[in-house]
Amino acid sequence: MGLSIKDGPVDLESAKQRRESQAVNLIIGLVVVFGCVVSGFIIEGGHVGVLWQPVELLILLGAAFGAMIIANPFSVLKKVISSIPALMGGPAHTKDDYLQLFGMMGDIFNKIRRQGLVAIEADIGNPGSSEIFVKYPKLLKDHHTIEFIQDYLRLVVSGSMNTFQLENLMDVELSTHHHEAEAPAQAVSRVADALPGFGIVAAVLGIVITMGALGGEASEIGHKVAVALVGTFMGILFAYGVFGPLSTSLERRAREEADWFTAIKTCFMASLQGYAPQIALEFGRKTVPSSCRPTFDELSNFLRGTKRD
Repeated sequence: MGLSIKDGPVDLESAKQRRESQAVNLIIGLVVVFGCVVSGFIIEGGHVGVLWQPVELLILLGAAFGAMIIANPFSVLKKVISSIPALMGGPAHTKDDYLQLFGMMGDIFNKIRRQGLVAIEADIGNPGSSEIFVKYPKLLKDHHTIEFIQDYLRLVVSGSMNTFQLENLMDVELSTHHHEAEAPAQAVSRVADALPGFGIVAAVLGIVITMGALGGEASEIGHKVAVALVGTFMGILFAYGVFGPLSTSLERRAREEADWFTAIKTCFMASLQGYAPQIALEFGRKTVPSSCRPTFDELSNFLRGTKRD
């Protein structure tokens, strides 16, 4: 197999730790936001029970969810639902993923260099039975990545496009992909922007109810006013303490996906311009963000390990 713990320095433990760290960050952040707000309220003499208003939550979050449905097609809503749990799994791509990617790209470029473009046609046609692709089972499950590589290898093999046309086509596809990947973040961001307004709606409804109780006991009127103000409080808290940061995290994940395909594109273009496979991979390695970029030695050792396998 192409993935060797002994021969290639694949930092699986570090990747696991990064995933756990991301989940811990999310949990700790939410605990700190709500813990500090509630603790400050208690220290000032407030009663926590007053803050628990299920009806206000129903108005606030229900209206926000309904607005999201109106503003976005179901394809985007589906992505939002699937993307939020994915944040608990850590970054979109780790150093280990990039090592495997460069290992696979290196195998492809070396085969083309030794045997010519025609030799890669069988691998493109059926990646599941290709001796190159099956060495990297994790990448083989990433259908978008495999299809991206397949499509451009087909164009290269056909010889009907020059490098400038191919690069422009890649840029257009990457731009479209990045726009689609950012859609969940934009949808959640708009909800965050709307939540303070829906908090005011909940507060106004509470004041309407309070006005109907005028003439009653002062304690009852005061309780109804407090309940109304909780709606505004919740709207602002959820906007800036939950949904705003959540949209930022989704946006960061979209950038991580864009970085992944940019690395593939860079390797392709360097290879097409005549650079040796190792140099073409180095071009791609330089585009990887520093947080998950393999060092030159790590990549070299990994490539030597896959060759021995």
